[in-house]
Amino acid sequence: MPSTLNLSREDMRALGYRVIDMLVEHFEELPEKPVTRKANRPTLETRLREAIPEHGSNALEVLDQLRQNVFSNIMHTDHPRFFAFVPSPSNFVSVMADALASGFNVFAGTWLEASGPTQIELVTIDWLRQACGLPDSAGGLFVSGGSMANMTALAVARHVKLGNRIEGAVVYFSDQTHSSIERGLRVLGFQDHQMRKIESDDCFRLDISALERAIEADRAAGRVPFCVVANAGTTNAGAIDPLLALADYCHQEELWLHVDGAYGAAAVFCERGQALLDGLGRVDSLSLDPHKWLFQPYEIACVLVREERWLKETFHILPEYLEDIEGKEGEVNFCDHGIQLTRGFRALKLWMSLQVFGRSGFQEAVNQGFEMAEVAETAVRELSNWEVVTPAQMGIMTFRCIPKDLSPEKVNWLNRELVEEMIADGFAMISSTVLRGQTVLRMCTINPRTTEADVRETINRLDDMSKGLLQ
Repeated sequence: MPSTLNLSREDMRALGYRVIDMLVEHFEELPEKPVTRKANRPTLETRLREAIPEHGSNALEVLDQLRQNVFSNIMHTDHPRFFAFVPSPSNFVSVMADALASGFNVFAGTWLEASGPTQIELVTIDWLRQACGLPDSAGGLFVSGGSMANMTALAVARHVKLGNRIEGAVVYFSDQTHSSIERGLRVLGFQDHQMRKIESDDCFRLDISALERAIEADRAAGRVPFCVVANAGTTNAGAIDPLLALADYCHQEELWLHVDGAYGAAAVFCERGQALLDGLGRVDSLSLDPHKWLFQPYEIACVLVREERWLKETFHILPEYLEDIEGKEGEVNFCDHGIQLTRGFRALKLWMSLQVFGRSGFQEAVNQGFEMAEVAETAVRELSNWEVVTPAQMGIMTFRCIPKDLSPEKVNWLNRELVEEMIADGFAMISSTVLRGQTVLRMCTINPRTTEADVRETINRLDDMSKGLLQ
């Protein structure tokens, strides 16, 4: 008899219940676990390298192997003391939604194959559109992450503003812009000389005067400025570019304004964020990652554009083998709105968690990210031999240890070493970055399960570690 790749009803239940037990244990016990555990490559080769199994094993035994050798060797980006990079706090409802989307194996590329899921995506995208203040004409879709969201938006900008003819075209962004912008532009065919990296101002924001001078110079040289990329919360310091002024300038100069809001745009879910992001609704395109400050498990990002029709105009191709999907008026095929034909039901987890927790629950959770960064800033200011480099903003604060009589090179070394010490300690995780040539430490406090005690103990441990390194 050929294999049907099926389990019995009893075996499916046993496996499913064991998985649920593992997940519940993970959520309940996570605060007591080390934030990060990393094995070396030779160890993992020994434990996991093998030929394709000729015969199957008991599914529960396979789960045990995962528990012992795989999930025990990860950095928990959902840990309440994970302050590095940009955390992904996740939530159990969305985890279950992902299980449902996978279990029902939803193909969310066309209305014909997924009318219900497509409607859920349309509704959820529209919730984000409204939250960000974009007009009724705007639309978007869910993609894998901020890199793909940014590249999708830039592809639309290239099509709408240049008709895909990129010779001589120039894009402008600050020196604090995420690397995904440069990578996306390269994939889209732009050369390095077509990218203008503008030095940021003293607050690490895009300097409009410098931007204007660069655009004037390029036009005088016969080049074609067409797009400005702004930040709604930089990765380094949480800085927000002057969105209103940039919207005015880009409208006046007929330039496309794209905003990378991968981590920061979600702050519109609370009043403080709405005030800081004034002008967000006037952009031509926007990226936003729900797997960051909207607490979803990986992967889910969103790209929004001011006119929904721009997406289909940019990406629609109808080969003969897809003629059956051309449906009635009003039916939407998301495969026509982006790069992917085959795509999963990413919208379900955000829709389902918003249904369960409500906007007010998300508002509280987002607002706490602001508050915990302010707690971190206060804790650093209470210590000697430490300085705040950039104050708490958008859930991020940067700082560094600066003992007296240490050379700048030694100070940079010390702060880099503190990251390694923190990794080895396991209590918390922070990361470093470089601002104006100085190595600084950085905390991003957007996990709603982070407590004030978590923040203060992390900084106290850093202080103790710094003293140990200098002995």
